[in-house]
Amino acid sequence: MSKELSIGKIFSFQSGFHLSKRINRILPPLTTKNEIKDNRSVGIGKYIKVIGRGKQGARALSREQAADLFAQILDAGVTDLEIGAFCLAMRIKGETALEMAGFLDATQARLRKIPTHGRTTIVLPSYNGARKLPVLTPLLALLLAREGLSVVVHGLPTEDSRVSSRQVFSALDLSTRQTTENEPQGAVRYIATDQLCPGLARLLDVRRLVGLRNPAHSVVKLMNPCDNPALLVSSYTHPEYAESMTATFALMQTSGLLLRGTEGEPVADPRRTPAMDVFLNGQLTRVQEAQSGSLPNMPNLPACDAQSTASWIRSVLDGQQPVPTPIALQVAHIVRMCTPTRTTP
Repeated sequence: MSKELSIGKIFSFQSGFHLSKRINRILPPLTTKNEIKDNRSVGIGKYIKVIGRGKQGARALSREQAADLFAQILDAGVTDLEIGAFCLAMRIKGETALEMAGFLDATQARLRKIPTHGRTTIVLPSYNGARKLPVLTPLLALLLAREGLSVVVHGLPTEDSRVSSRQVFSALDLSTRQTTENEPQGAVRYIATDQLCPGLARLLDVRRLVGLRNPAHSVVKLMNPCDNPALLVSSYTHPEYAESMTATFALMQTSGLLLRGTEGEPVADPRRTPAMDVFLNGQLTRVQEAQSGSLPNMPNLPACDAQSTASWIRSVLDGQQPVPTPIALQVAHIVRMCTPTRTTP
């Protein structure tokens, strides 16, 4: 794969704002409630009683109970009051690995899966956006595609005050290319969450009303939206989330890379290299230690608005600016992880 490949040839954009019959041909139909065979009870009040007794009194749900609860929420089978109670209760209590596995089970059963045609695919969940630093998830995606890897970026802006990857992709003028069923190896696809699972997008939007994250924000960073096993690049913002995400990676036997990302995005901080952990079927290996000490110099970064970020990304891809060392190391670790499993179409 030539490193001179134009980014305009490796990108496709699928947004909830551009729905068409074409998209329905690419992605399989959404699973309906009638197609999900289970013995779910009606209402989540009995679960709220378990998880809603405060930090000390709340108890954890089993994986099966968590899946039942989350399924009813995703299927819009509960009231807004119940959703608010669930979000606040989980915010106070926190999620266990088993609960998160149950939430993921319910989500996976309802996802409109992205076809990968048997190719090794890198998944980049992009939900936090940029507030103080530029959002460089699009740069990471395009660098990986330049290495010949298929990349899926999925996301949904959850805060109006932040710059999203979708805005940067649009500023790169890559949002108009039509997606085809046979994407080339070395392609980047952006998919909006409401196309993957409308119920999950609705739950993410609760943050706009109450101002707090809820389990959906963890689910989207841990789910695989593809129709085959994929390599997930995920990130955390605080050490406690590193512990819970590591436990969930192990329980779900996930393969991927976990790091403390830039403002919650799955890309290394361009100023200082974070620790990076690789998981192969849930088995953890530390592949990169965190950079310590004072920084010898600071990279020349753009302003965090979408247009400035897009212009800077183009300059990096054109070789006018160097790839920040932390991001170059992240790309190298992901490529090395993919080498034993990479397939050709």
